[in-house]
Amino acid sequence: MISKLKLRIYFFVFLSFLIIHSVLNVEYCFAQFQPDLRLTNDPFPSSTSYNNARCIAANGLIVHVVWHDARNTVNNYEIYYKRSTDGGLSWGADTRLTNTNNSSSELVTVSVSGSVVHLVWLDYREGNAEIFYKRSTDDGSSWETDLRLTNNTFDSQSPSLSVSGQFLHTVWYDNRDGNYEIYYKRSTDGGTSWGTDTRLTNNSGQSWYPSVSVSGSSVHVVWYDGRDGNDEIYYKRSSDSGVSWGADTRLTSNTAISQRPSVAAAGSDVHVVWTDFRDGSDAEIYFKRSGDGGANWETDTRLTNTIGISYNPCVTVSGSALHLVWYDNRDGNQEIYYKRSTNSGTNWGADTRLTINIPGISYLPSVAVSGSAVHVVWSDDRNSNYEIYYKRDSTGNPTGIININSEIPDQFSLLQNYPNPFNPVTNIKFSIPKSGNAKLIVYDISGKEMMVLVNGSLNAGTYTVELNASNLASGVYFYRIETSGFTDIKKLVVVK
Repeated sequence: MISKLKLRIYFFVFLSFLIIHSVLNVEYCFAQFQPDLRLTNDPFPSSTSYNNARCIAANGLIVHVVWHDARNTVNNYEIYYKRSTDGGLSWGADTRLTNTNNSSSELVTVSVSGSVVHLVWLDYREGNAEIFYKRSTDDGSSWETDLRLTNNTFDSQSPSLSVSGQFLHTVWYDNRDGNYEIYYKRSTDGGTSWGTDTRLTNNSGQSWYPSVSVSGSSVHVVWYDGRDGNDEIYYKRSSDSGVSWGADTRLTSNTAISQRPSVAAAGSDVHVVWTDFRDGSDAEIYFKRSGDGGANWETDTRLTNTIGISYNPCVTVSGSALHLVWYDNRDGNQEIYYKRSTNSGTNWGADTRLTINIPGISYLPSVAVSGSAVHVVWSDDRNSNYEIYYKRDSTGNPTGIININSEIPDQFSLLQNYPNPFNPVTNIKFSIPKSGNAKLIVYDISGKEMMVLVNGSLNAGTYTVELNASNLASGVYFYRIETSGFTDIKKLVVVK
């Protein structure tokens, strides 16, 4: 006979197994990155941009990649574009977006809102460096004419871009004032027209390589600055979509050099990463976070600890998930590395080496997420010429699904999302009375798949899923659940 005590122990062990198994199913266990995919193949250099300018953006299954390329004339770069319409599995042809003859177009960055794709870049067609803009309103199928955003006799360089619905925000550094300062410009009508240039910094030092991120009406800008005698990271914000700006906030304070920041914001959380030399001659990646929209900041967190240089970090955010890429020479040559946090930067996973390119160089990575997929693009000389490479993890981005009740429900159900309308985050609740595969997918009004929120095996229970619509344009969408023996669909509204 088995004693009651042993029965209780067996039951506890079995229950613990079910709970752990459920958690693993819910979080999908961080799948592996798939093999590298070469996107370009021509005899001249193709290069991504610095970390303040993201060269990849994704919306649903459509992934957009941009770079500058010298295939048309030696030492004359042009802007090129390529897209995937199936989440990165296959790719269309290269599309040349500029034609500046004997001048160069460089350092392009891309941002997407719904089916509208926006680009800004640095261009020398006017004889000096100016900022230009271009957009597509049909997911990159066709492109409108170039639009010049700056017009002065000095150099405007290294733009960064962030988009929320009809609001576009771009920043760059500019020496029209005698030294390099940070400038800002916005559009409130999806890029059709643009406001005046706004000078954000005013100091005797040089201000370089700004990065911008928008969340709702809050615009966040970081850069590095020499006003203190050495390069430090600075931050500035606007809480009214760029109409007015707060004071400069110094984020770092050490005697060494802090450079190349990248910023990503979601709701009231603002995340900044940068390269820092405070630990000696080796550069490391550091992280800092604000949980109240940039009003207050937590202490610096060192993310890497290697012998060598960790440089050019690029960060993106999806709800509470942070994804970070950089290049690193700990292996004797420069390779691409990746790291993520699933709790807004409180804890971080181990460094993951994404490339094995000995003795070549892999550098200047950018990262984007869409649904459960993580997309990375970089420049690589493994073929004796710099080419654009791409890699993805189709389930590397936790979609915010939580098992809120492990009791077996009586029936299938899909509830109305709350809040609705919303911007940019809402929650969807559903119940499944038996274990099995489940899909929860968001579609636009034409029926095009926009986001995959759930795609995997779930235990019986009641779940809630966070939907982050930062990359969706304002409008009506539908979300549909499909499990064994049950389907349902409901409407949601994004308002920006």
